[in-house]
Amino acid sequence: MLNCAIHAARDLRVDDVAPEAISPTQVRVAVKAVGICGSDLHYFQHGRVGDFVIRAPLTPGHEASGQVLEVGAQVTHVKPGDRVALDPARTCGTCRFCRMGASNHCENVHFFGSASRWPHMQGAMREQVVVEAFQCVPVPADLPFEIAAFGEPLAVALHAVHAAGSLLGKTVMVVGAGPIGALTLMAAKLAGASRLIAVDIVDHTLAACAQVGATQTINIAADPQGLDALAAGKGQVDVSFEAAGHYSALGNCIRVTRPRGTVVQIGTLNGSSEGCPFNQIMVKSLSYVGTFRFVDEYAWSVDYLARGVVDVSPLLTAAVPVARVHEAFELAADRHRAMKVMVTF
Repeated sequence: MLNCAIHAARDLRVDDVAPEAISPTQVRVAVKAVGICGSDLHYFQHGRVGDFVIRAPLTPGHEASGQVLEVGAQVTHVKPGDRVALDPARTCGTCRFCRMGASNHCENVHFFGSASRWPHMQGAMREQVVVEAFQCVPVPADLPFEIAAFGEPLAVALHAVHAAGSLLGKTVMVVGAGPIGALTLMAAKLAGASRLIAVDIVDHTLAACAQVGATQTINIAADPQGLDALAAGKGQVDVSFEAAGHYSALGNCIRVTRPRGTVVQIGTLNGSSEGCPFNQIMVKSLSYVGTFRFVDEYAWSVDYLARGVVDVSPLLTAAVPVARVHEAFELAADRHRAMKVMVTF
């Protein structure tokens, strides 16, 4: 079967490898669509994501959907031919974090396409993948595979919004208008936010956010004073989300969030922390919340996609066959042209 693997920075290869065997509790899935995420791009461009460094070939991809090929003897809820979205997290269910309902912090997790553990956890950018049955979430036959593959990033956004507390009637700002930022805006709208502000430095991504519900967009590269009105009077924003992965974005969240408001960090921060107004978290009595992956939200996400509660299609830039996977990664890295790019099999 075809398997994409990142060997080092900018060294992505497509090889033919042998399929895995399945156990009685597992399912073999023919992968049909895999989204290219920011972390996949970091592994491809730099050979690492933060502290997670590629030490052996890594198959990327944790946003995936496909069609069931084979099921183990103990599997009952899916059958060959079923379409499924694939939860990328194989959690143990027995560690202290799983037992307290925080399986996103499972001590024994296998998460698609991550170099955070050794041996690396291989992802879904391959022709077939073997997963535990509980990772397969059935979807309707008429739901496109590319839309079903949005289950994972939408779950991240839903988890972030859930962590923020009630958003009903609130003014919400998202800094970083990439796919996660745009999906966070959609999730905030679903949660009842009344004003939705998207902030970025690229017009293309801001235009996509306007399509999916942003009531105001601000390009702070073109308008460096664009946030001044929001920062006035100690801050006009109730809840802000850092989705850019940069200390400057976090600083902007802190500056515009009102006293006793909430700042939620979604991104993995890069850049210099110099000048970030951390003391304002104390001065303004802000709630500072970190959010990591998701728990129950994956099932919610797939349900919303299946029922058309949210329409993510404006965020889908292209579906590129695996034979052109290098082209897909180059397109996904160009924020002036792309939001979400899928690799298809």
